[in-house]
Amino acid sequence: MAPTAVGLAARDSSGHLSPFAISRRSTGDDDVAIKILHEIAGVVTEVGKNVTRFKAGDRVGVGCMVNSCRSCESCNNGLENHCPEVVFTYNSVDKDGAVTYGGYSSMVVVHERFVVMFPEVMPLDAGASLLCAGITVYTPMKYHGLNTPGKHVGVLGLGGLGHVAVKFARAFGMKVTVISTSPGKKREALERLGADAFVVSSSAEEMEAARSTMDGVINTVSANTPMAPYLALLKPNGKMILVGLPENPLEVPPFSLVHGNRTLAGSNIGGMADTQEMIELAAKHGVTADIEVIGADYVNTAMERLAKGEVRYRFVIDVGNTLHAAAAAE
Repeated sequence: MAPTAVGLAARDSSGHLSPFAISRRSTGDDDVAIKILHEIAGVVTEVGKNVTRFKAGDRVGVGCMVNSCRSCESCNNGLENHCPEVVFTYNSVDKDGAVTYGGYSSMVVVHERFVVMFPEVMPLDAGASLLCAGITVYTPMKYHGLNTPGKHVGVLGLGGLGHVAVKFARAFGMKVTVISTSPGKKREALERLGADAFVVSSSAEEMEAARSTMDGVINTVSANTPMAPYLALLKPNGKMILVGLPENPLEVPPFSLVHGNRTLAGSNIGGMADTQEMIELAAKHGVTADIEVIGADYVNTAMERLAKGEVRYRFVIDVGNTLHAAAAAE
């Protein structure tokens, strides 16, 4: 009999989350069953007969993907995130025809290829967000040469992605400058996160002083902003990598790219080998997401606060201790 998990789901366009019974598949030969303690990190409860990397009791996590074709060129190169048949963790349809309901639930069953082993020193709560935010910024830094000690990287936007990018830049031994519209974040960027410099993007003087000084910029901003002022921060042959997703098309004057041989690129999470590599490097250097742990009964309030930007910098649900109680109270 397929297991049933206690979950939280939005049933209509209001987005209000409420308890929901989720049917998970039985543990197949290549699957790992996980008791979720934080979304999505927890403890292995059962493994299929073909599973070799995990055993019951292991501390593990699941990121943005739970399956792919596992045989195309991208998959063979460890880039499952680029597979044409990638199955995302949230609201996709898996190979067995079941909807993937995400991690707001008490348990999940995932093909072993898409499970990440947590190092012992990595806390499950502060590490869970790295499986999304961490790999989102780690991958472009790795593949675009922005992980080289001594190079100068700018981090545009200091939020859920940006604060993790700052921490990885420091772990790589890079000089890091935070670029933000919020002067009030300067002290936090410099003193708590350890950035080397802070540029207020609305200050013409500060932007001019930073012109042509950066080897790369990790752009985490999802608001629509003109690209030219930020491209001007790049040195010749510098790269701006988009990981934020503005709603409207970008404003990119061609001369902003042609002048200085600058590159504008995008990056979408990362493959499973890179995700495991990322979590191990994070554990080695003490990189975690800054989180606020909340109970399952607080999620709708958290969503309201998130829309207002009232979190520094990630909410993480204490699924293991609060989800069943929240469901029973409904």
